[in-house]
Amino acid sequence: MPLKIKYTVVLFFLVLFICTTGNTQATEQNFDCLKIDNQGLLKQSFDSFEKDLFHHYKFNNDTIRTYQTFLNEVYSLSINLRELPSKNSIRLARIYKKKATDRNSLWVLLSQYDEEMVASKNTSGPKTTQQKEEEVLTFNYRGGFIQCLKNNSNSEGFKDIVNTLELDGNVSPSLIAQRLHDLPREEFNTHEVKSFIAFDIYYSILLVIEKAFG
Repeated sequence: MPLKIKYTVVLFFLVLFICTTGNTQATEQNFDCLKIDNQGLLKQSFDSFEKDLFHHYKFNNDTIRTYQTFLNEVYSLSINLRELPSKNSIRLARIYKKKATDRNSLWVLLSQYDEEMVASKNTSGPKTTQQKEEEVLTFNYRGGFIQCLKNNSNSEGFKDIVNTLELDGNVSPSLIAQRLHDLPREEFNTHEVKSFIAFDIYYSILLVIEKAFG
């Protein structure tokens, strides 16, 4: 085989190897955290969220505009919560709410979340338990799902938001929405950030207002 042909063949396989390796690494880095739920509830919830969003804002396939408009309305407190959520999303929110007494669920009691932080700081003295009717739910930022999103994200800005919330879970969705909105475009338009918006912003709000839907 002439030397030139050999060189071409070797170069071809080298390029093929690099492309294959690159695709494999990209797949590993972009693991879909929605798949950690064997029952498919996370995927079903995310799909319902996106369906609600695109149906309400009607920006066709403009994902960034749709998501950023939603976040704008959340942190400006101008969001129309009577028209946005579908019956399916409300139903899913109620499922999560029923599971919130479990420390490993997506949402946990804020009192339990605070107790864990107090214990980690070795603060003496028992914490007074609030009455059930006063209990507030917070997204479980230390749980497996959110940690999966953080660990698979390439956005330092997003990771910083999560790290902050791990220390204090009692932050309003409007403030979180503003910080997410201000992420650089390439960091904002990722599956990890959009999944975070679906659950920590959208469903966190639905857990509070679901009673209004009968």
